[in-house]
Amino acid sequence: MPTTITPPPFTTARLDALPLEPAYAEEMAAVLADPALYVFTGGGPPDPVALRSRYERQSAGSPDPGERWWNWALRVRADGSLAGYVQATVRGPRAEIAWVVGTPWQGRGYASEAAKGLAAHLVEAGGVRELVAHIHPDHAASEAVAAAVGLRPTGEWEADERRWAGNPPVPGAR
Repeated sequence: MPTTITPPPFTTARLDALPLEPAYAEEMAAVLADPALYVFTGGGPPDPVALRSRYERQSAGSPDPGERWWNWALRVRADGSLAGYVQATVRGPRAEIAWVVGTPWQGRGYASEAAKGLAAHLVEAGGVRELVAHIHPDHAASEAVAAAVGLRPTGEWEADERRWAGNPPVPGAR
């Protein structure tokens, strides 16, 4: 039976992180349309039909009852546009996180803001105590986002990506 718990929304100073819905597929396909977004990750821009299908699977949750798939679309509060997404695969106190911000919104600090908000949200709403991300070693912008969240590179690799890991601060802990 899939784990269908919808992640709670969260906000940052400029962004609303909205639980992912298939209805976002058409707008997100435009956000994710630049082939430059896939230089380090492979693949290419999704078409709206394929993206809707992916969002339906992600929204249904993991088939593993011990795992939560939490995905959020990022809406820029100032103009109402979607600008990217953040996601977490949560297993107990550990979450693997990722972020993507569309090319037109890059260079404004949205990825770092969203990733920091995600980390805080995972600690508060999900009981997460360890964060992990996998980043291509030539992707300086993603490395900067990971560092902003408090992650550090490890000596471990998965495919062509270095594992970054860290422990987010627990609210109220000293």
